[in-house]
Amino acid sequence: MVKHIVMFDFKDENRQENLLKAKKMLESLVDTVPSLKSIEVGLNFSKEDRAMDLSIIAEFDNIEGLELYTNHPEHLEAVAFIKTVVSQSKVSDYIL
Repeated sequence: MVKHIVMFDFKDENRQENLLKAKKMLESLVDTVPSLKSIEVGLNFSKEDRAMDLSIIAEFDNIEGLELYTNHPEHLEAVAFIKTVVSQSKVSDYIL
């Protein structure tokens, strides 16, 4: 199993609206990307300086499944939007 974790820090402009739109877009991928086995999309509540605004944890059977997800048109649409509203992101991919 492959885990794909991404954390995003959103720009201040329209932050709440953009967070909710990104969350909805990402959650809908489980219905459209066959290789995506599950996805959790969480909004941060921590007040720590190091906290990020939104995190995802996605699961795939293998690296090939992650690659299919990465290049899927619906995922690319979500990425295109998210890139316009975030100030930074971090990613971690690993195999269980």
